[in-house]
Amino acid sequence: MPEIRFDDRIARTYDADSADRFAPEVLGPTVDLLAELADGRPALELAIGTGRVAVPLRQRGVEVHGIDVSPAMIERLRAKPGGAAIPVTIGDMATTRVPGRFGLVYLVFNTINNLTTQDEQVACFLTAADHLEPGGCFLIEVVVPELRRLPPGDTARVFALSPSYVAVEEFTDFTEAQIAWSHHYRAVDGRFEVFSAPYRHVWPSELDLMARLAGLTRRSRWADWDRSPFTGESRSHVSVWTKPA
Repeated sequence: MPEIRFDDRIARTYDADSADRFAPEVLGPTVDLLAELADGRPALELAIGTGRVAVPLRQRGVEVHGIDVSPAMIERLRAKPGGAAIPVTIGDMATTRVPGRFGLVYLVFNTINNLTTQDEQVACFLTAADHLEPGGCFLIEVVVPELRRLPPGDTARVFALSPSYVAVEEFTDFTEAQIAWSHHYRAVDGRFEVFSAPYRHVWPSELDLMARLAGLTRRSRWADWDRSPFTGESRSHVSVWTKPA
């Protein structure tokens, strides 16, 4: 089992800290696309977390299952209306298997980057493919690495800034390891809190190769959940691969 970075301290404020991701203009298109891809079949969310996506997707009539490594995050999911009815397996999203086959497996909000080696990311694709029924889809939402935003010689950039919160992305390895750290500095009730975690940034073309290794074929790639075209200027992408029927 990997290190549990999303412990109770993080889970306690996770939804509030990502409140913008609950906005109807964000969550609505997310659930719409996932429900369309599921097409009446069960769906499996890797790193289901507090259920930001899984709960409204289940409310749309999709049978949702989940995998997550953090009991603290799952406790938050269980406390939500309908959350306790979603089956969740505690385990590593790269290797954990659950019973059954699914028409959709999905992984949102940059979570593929929490797997910090290429081998783990490849294993995640293999796990997704193993859970898919023929013709099923694997979807990932993830940022495009922001290396173009670094001035020459710099290794870090501020990506969020307010009077009580500062977030810094620090690139520590520019080789095949592709490791960066996400540092979060926050004032909470008169206290100063720090949370830092490593991640592995990954390029769209590399994800396509991982999919091919898992026997999947790319179906679609958009810049966002609204299905806007993906271009060289896109800062994120929503990509879908399919398992041969």
